[in-house]
Amino acid sequence: MGHDTEKTVPAAKPAKVPDKDQQMGSALRSVYQKTVDETIPDDLLELLGKLD
Repeated sequence: MGHDTEKTVPAAKPAKVPDKDQQMGSALRSVYQKTVDETIPDDLLELLGKLD
């Protein structure tokens, strides 16, 4: 009886992210990147070296 075997998929719309969520994501990425870029203190490297 005319059942379509192919399903149509609606076109993906860009998700609208609320402004607060976008700001929070940006702030978290910024803090993470600063942490990654931070140098490891020499005394901590010395302690880590003793573990080997």
